Amino acid sequence: MSDASPHSQRDSIWRRPARGTRGPAPAHTRDEIVAAAIAIADADGLAAVSMRAVATRLGTGAASLYRYLSSRDDLLDLMADRVAAELRPYPEPEGDWLNGMVRIARAQRAVHERHPWLSELSQRASAIGPEALAFFDACLRIMAPVPATPTAKLEAVAVMNGISILFARKRTAGEAFTFAGLDITPYPHLLAALAQPPAAPPAVDLFERAQRSLLRGLLAPDPA
Repeated sequence: MSDASPHSQRDSIWRRPARGTRGPAPAHTRDEIVAAAIAIADADGLAAVSMRAVATRLGTGAASLYRYLSSRDDLLDLMADRVAAELRPYPEPEGDWLNGMVRIARAQRAVHERHPWLSELSQRASAIGPEALAFFDACLRIMAPVPATPTAKLEAVAVMNGISILFARKRTAGEAFTFAGLDITPYPHLLAALAQPPAAPPAVDLFERAQRSLLRGLLAPDPA
């Protein structure tokens, strides 16, 4: 008995025609369907995206969408890949590779801030589309001068993406946490740290410092 999930067994949406060959002439394109789904998710969250909701937005019946897609999973895959296109144009592989990767990381963070629902899709098994492949290819092209293994580079990309999502969530969650109004006298180390005079702010923001430190550390030569 296979332990593969039903999602992993279905054929990728990009390996199938843009619409079924039977039935009347198409009233909408696959691109229009995906754009409508993204608009719903941006406004009301991913849970609001259903075949019926998308059909209503397009002024058609839900059954008609199944001429283009076989399931909501197909729609989610297409949505994730569509917003990945917003990472373009990718930096050219010139100068410092680390600068190029930080530029991509900032673009990733911006995409997740524009589409907060996107982080939910990163937690599900999904088919990899052409824009996702272009993203990985661009990252490996920029990191070509780095003497690290392909596995290490892909791991670095995954961590970079995770940090971008983390900071995007912090931005969209609203006001940052503070210790104001809390009694911290029972915690001497915390009390002493907060009693220190404020230092000058770093020249580089925390997001960039985190990304640079992690990318350098993950791609450094293995001492072993």
